[in-house]
Parts: sequence; structure tokens; C-alpha cells
Amino acid sequence: MIIFNVTTMVTHPINDRWLQWMKEDQIPAIMNTGLFHDYRMCRLLDQDEEDGLTYSIQFFADTLENYQTYIDEYAPVLQKRAYDLFGSQFVAFRTVMQVV
Repeated sequence: MIIFNVTTMVTHPINDRWLQWMKEDQIPAIMNTGLFHDYRMCRLLDQDEEDGLTYSIQFFADTLENYQTYIDEYAPVLQKRAYDLFGSQFVAFRTVMQVV
């Protein structure tokens, strides 16, 4: 199994709107690609929250090919939507992991 992890620090002014958008729009759009079979969204604790809150969203794919298809065909458009809506008020980094 492949886990695609997106860790995002969101500034306080956009936190509530970003969180709602993720739950109601962005995550459903990613899941509707059919390339992931499940996801989990978590808030990181024990973090310095002066600049904002940090979230980790993990998307679970059956194969590395499914992940790569997502990256090649869907990720650029979906990531652009976030930047169009929220600009520089968040910072995200992505990792991919294999369950062993």
C-alpha cells in the first residue's frame, strides 16, 4: 500500500475556511479520481501554533502506479485551486511512503 501524505501549515485567518474547503471540496475531488481508496485527516499536536495550525492528510493508494497517475494527471490542477483560493497563507509539503 502507498500513502501519499500532505502536511500543511495554515495561517489562523484562513484556518476555518481552509478546513471547510478541504473537507467539502478538495478531499472529495481527490477521492473522486478513483486512485485512492481511503484517507485520514489529522491535526498535529505539540506544534508551535504561533503562525498557524498544522494538518496531515494521508491518502491511501493500492499501487505506486495509482499514486503516479494522480501526480501526473490530477495534482497540478488540484494544487493550483488551493493557491488560487488561499495564496501564500499556507505552506504544504508532500511525501510518499510505502507500507512495509
